[in-house]
Amino acid sequence: MRELKEGFIGKGQVKGFRFTQLEQSHNAYLYEVNTGDSIQYEVFYRKENSRFNCVSYPSNKAFGVWAWTYSDFEKATRIFDLMSLEKLD
Repeated sequence: MRELKEGFIGKGQVKGFRFTQLEQSHNAYLYEVNTGDSIQYEVFYRKENSRFNCVSYPSNKAFGVWAWTYSDFEKATRIFDLMSLEKLD
């Protein structure tokens, strides 16, 4: 299973944004997103894509469903910690 990259530059709607993985657990991720104008934090559940044998980064449609964006680092960290403690089936 191919894991998510620790850092990458966005494409498409997030072209030029810098993504940096800050935390990873067995079922969640926390990334810092530098837009050039601001810093945001994306927290999301680990989703394995069996078709491509990789972990998927959330698309725009995933936000509000299994991924969330926060401007406050402390809040993003708290949500990541809660997600990491969950027992997933």
